[in-house]
Amino acid sequence: MVQLFHPLLTLIATASDSLLAKYVLYLKNENRILRDRIPGEIHTILHERAQLLKYGKPLGKAINELITIVTPGTFHRWVREEKRSRKKKLIGRPGKSAVLRGLVLKIARETAFGYTRILGELRKLGISRICRQTVKNIVKEAGIEPSPKRSTGTWDQFLKIHAETLWACDFFTKRAVTRRGLVDLHVLVFMHLETREVFVTPSTRSPDSAWVTNQAKAFVNHVADRDERPTCLIHDRDTKFSAEFKQFLKNQGIQPKRLPIRSPNLNARVERFVQTIKYEALNHFIAFGQRHLDYLVSEFVDYYNKHRAHSSREYLPPCCANPPPEFEKIKIDEIHREEHLGGLIKSYKRIAAKIKSISK
Repeated sequence: MVQLFHPLLTLIATASDSLLAKYVLYLKNENRILRDRIPGEIHTILHERAQLLKYGKPLGKAINELITIVTPGTFHRWVREEKRSRKKKLIGRPGKSAVLRGLVLKIARETAFGYTRILGELRKLGISRICRQTVKNIVKEAGIEPSPKRSTGTWDQFLKIHAETLWACDFFTKRAVTRRGLVDLHVLVFMHLETREVFVTPSTRSPDSAWVTNQAKAFVNHVADRDERPTCLIHDRDTKFSAEFKQFLKNQGIQPKRLPIRSPNLNARVERFVQTIKYEALNHFIAFGQRHLDYLVSEFVDYYNKHRAHSSREYLPPCCANPPPEFEKIKIDEIHREEHLGGLIKSYKRIAAKIKSISK
């Protein structure tokens, strides 16, 4: 049977005055304990404040003994501000249309412009019946921070803005069987953050400064013929990224960007590739030496760049610039399966139908 009433409401409805006083006393102490667990101030948003006013105003002065989320003085100030805002709505001019408000908020969120620049954009669009103060009021009522705070941007915004010329790199290791026993081989990965294209260097047992610098040279040669040359290379705080490595990149016009301490999420795209190559390929093989590992990695990278669909690119592979043409009819005999890494990984592509010669 569907429960129509909350158990607390049923309890209150059937309780005596003395019992209700005990309920209130218990809830006050429980609320105090919970409040002590939360450090700092609690900042309410508009609809939360409206709920507190709705249920708190009927209590009158009794609210002074109950409220803990803010001080009683703050609550009474909310009540006065609500009364003043109602008078302004009744006396003042009618508010701006929802479409105009939406346009102001759209510009504020997408550009991080200040109030004056937002007003300038509206003027350029032929919208003159609005002033700077109204723009400010609309932005503040929506809870959007002032321009200096918004202009700092987020890490995702930084990546999107610079993605075309932004690369990232990171190491991963794979244990291999050699004549000397098990050894850890180190691999350096470079990723283009816009297309998710990956460039991987040959592995090594000793990733010293000279080796890392040589891998940077191989990376620079790999991207030398591109229209959009890399301008930044993100890397973590691994000591293998030596001063020689960074100086070589600077000489090539690439600015190395070292991430802050304990911030693996800031290099999450490369970390995700490392997880992918291990989960989908390397964990299924025993690497017999360096050459075998390099072969496995290169085969997977070729598949990853040319065949593996990526959700952030509308399910296109990293090296696929344009989507294939849409086909209205599907013919099974035109779908060809390709196998990679000995059949461990499979992909599919459409092949041209065989043209049969027609004898005249």
